[in-house]
Amino acid sequence: MKKIVTLGEIMLRLATPNFEKFNQATNYNAVFGGGEANVAVSLANYNNRVQHVTKLPDNELGQAAIDSLNKYRVHTNYIPRGGKRIGIYFLEQGYSYRPSKIIYDRESSSLATATIDDFDFYSIFDRAEWFHISGITPALSKSCEEITLKALQVAKEMGITVSMDVNFRASLWDIETARKVISNLMQYVDVCFDGDWPLGFRETTPDGTSLEDELKLYEKAFKNMSKVYGCKYYFSSLRKLISSSSNFYSACGYNGNEFYHTKVYDVDIIDRVGTGDSFVAGVINCLVKGKNFKEALDFGVAAAVLKHTIPGDVNLVKEEDVYNLLQGGNTRIQR
Repeated sequence: MKKIVTLGEIMLRLATPNFEKFNQATNYNAVFGGGEANVAVSLANYNNRVQHVTKLPDNELGQAAIDSLNKYRVHTNYIPRGGKRIGIYFLEQGYSYRPSKIIYDRESSSLATATIDDFDFYSIFDRAEWFHISGITPALSKSCEEITLKALQVAKEMGITVSMDVNFRASLWDIETARKVISNLMQYVDVCFDGDWPLGFRETTPDGTSLEDELKLYEKAFKNMSKVYGCKYYFSSLRKLISSSSNFYSACGYNGNEFYHTKVYDVDIIDRVGTGDSFVAGVINCLVKGKNFKEALDFGVAAAVLKHTIPGDVNLVKEEDVYNLLQGGNTRIQR
């Protein structure tokens, strides 16, 4: 079986329990997660062979992060050890009309201070068919931008399909810098997730915009992106906020010829973090297995919907759970 490779920082997540605010909490729930690592775990849970690449400190926390990936059969043999620290983020989970809050503490992390010499991408990509990256990694540091570019160049040289979740983070860089850097990386990308607004092809829509009008903007953006970048697929998730604990969720995509919008789900939320990664992983899983882009979109959305019901960063559902939802969503107790 060929493998899927993901590259990105895995962090220690410290979340307040029971929807407490930061100034209430006397303890925190600790798990590990990160955009690309979350994708890796989901793909492994769908019975894909997955290799995650990052850099972690040579201490107990670094090993615990590796163990958290190995637990789900994600391969970690290309993770160099070194640097001073693991990145951390603190989560205050919102409820009803109170939004969630995240505080990052990731400066000078092991990956942020890594260099190109830490990674032999020709060895890493041996027997790989797919490489996934996000716009978070090149934002961490200049060296991470160089690492990302090198990885993409080698992947393209080796004929590997490349996907990118643009995933703009205002806490890491400004939008002008992000657009310049990511636009340069897009020449190596075959499958683009959520790049329409960050790359300047769609304006943010004001409150009250109808779904029909919003979809027209997405379709126009995808078609214009196709003229500039020439990716095979463009995907984006759509979320209408009712409150922090209730959203309408769907997605749309474009394959160069056809625009498609999925079913809209009315979702009650236990934990929203990682739902976008679940969507990405669901789409990749189907495309790797030869499904068409409509099937991939439907699966990705259903996977993300289920992730909303699972605490933590990673989606722990199996393929059969997702197909159960797609086929009608029987919620009776399974005995």
